[in-house]
Amino acid sequence: MGTKAKKAMKKNMKKASSNNPSQGYFGQFGTVKRLRIARNKKTGKSRHFGYIEFESPEVAKIVADTMHNYLLFEHLLQVHVVPPEHVHSRLWKGFSYRHKPVDSVRIERKRHDKERTLEEHKKLVDKIVRHDQKRRKRIEAAGIDYECPEIIGNLQPAPKKIKFDD
Repeated sequence: MGTKAKKAMKKNMKKASSNNPSQGYFGQFGTVKRLRIARNKKTGKSRHFGYIEFESPEVAKIVADTMHNYLLFEHLLQVHVVPPEHVHSRLWKGFSYRHKPVDSVRIERKRHDKERTLEEHKKLVDKIVRHDQKRRKRIEAAGIDYECPEIIGNLQPAPKKIKFDD
């Protein structure tokens, strides 16, 4: 990279802004070399800022002057030229990556349904019993006369999968 800045930073972008429309919009000033929009890793929604790299530093300067405080989709754009010495070395790493949201339901289901060892099951049952004892003490401390039903549990974990003999 030369000593002149080639990047323009844009802030306050529209929520639904995706790479292609932004690239087309800013492409009217000159050739857009690269475009990166910051996204939330969990949801994939825009974090309302991004970076554009143009072929020439003059175009980046023109875009910054023209588009700064420009009203676009009911948001004021904040556009600045970023000098090369202030650009992080890994800024463009994975910039063309299409976001795939994390399926948290599938991950939680897998964690919940996993096969537990006898030791893990005992630890789980002990935790439930300790919590029950604390609850009973709080009820007694409050002066409430209540007989809590006993927790009926099995220290041996039930098998998750039914095995049939042939």
